[in-house]
Amino acid sequence: MNIHIISAVPELLESPFNHSILKRSADKGLLHLHVHNLRKWAINKHGQIDDYQYGGGAGMVMMCEPLANAIDELQQEKKFDEIIYVTPDGETFNQHTANQLSLKENILIICGHYKGIDQRIRDLYITKEISVGDFVLSGGELAAAILVDAIGRLLPGVLNDETSALTDSFQDNLLAPPVYTRPAEFKNIKVPDILLQGDPKKVEEWRYEQALQRTQQRRPDLLNE
Repeated sequence: MNIHIISAVPELLESPFNHSILKRSADKGLLHLHVHNLRKWAINKHGQIDDYQYGGGAGMVMMCEPLANAIDELQQEKKFDEIIYVTPDGETFNQHTANQLSLKENILIICGHYKGIDQRIRDLYITKEISVGDFVLSGGELAAAILVDAIGRLLPGVLNDETSALTDSFQDNLLAPPVYTRPAEFKNIKVPDILLQGDPKKVEEWRYEQALQRTQQRRPDLLNE
């Protein structure tokens, strides 16, 4: 999979992509990440990519020309299955969307900044708008990192145990059950006996019951989807 990201502050993405699972996926050649500095396509020698809003008001807006030129140039090299804009007013990101996007080959993510991007870019280029929650970040870079992490870990071969992602929270609309490791007793709290008996079928039944109970208690809305 190839994921391209256009950012006004690409430095914000260096750490998330250079460690842990995402780095391993890149090292294995399973996920190719390309971060592009929008100022490469600035309208002048001063690196300008934003301007004042028409109609007045606080905050700057990312201009049409730099973003359009960046997208056009990248599209000449590669056909994107999705061009995603991360924005608070997009559809809420969830595991189902991550699953769908993990099946794509080429994705382009646009990171907004300031008051966002000119609406005409959204109208002309964007195929999907995604929000990571009902709150506002300083820019789209952290939201883009969340998308890449959630998508990337689903790619075959990225995780050492590929079945791990299939038992995460929100798969099958259930939260994950509680998990335990050594020691078998800690501060007078013991690991449930069923996990120590070595019966895989009973363990799976217990985990399903625990996942269902936890979902009913914490996220009953998931059971109605």
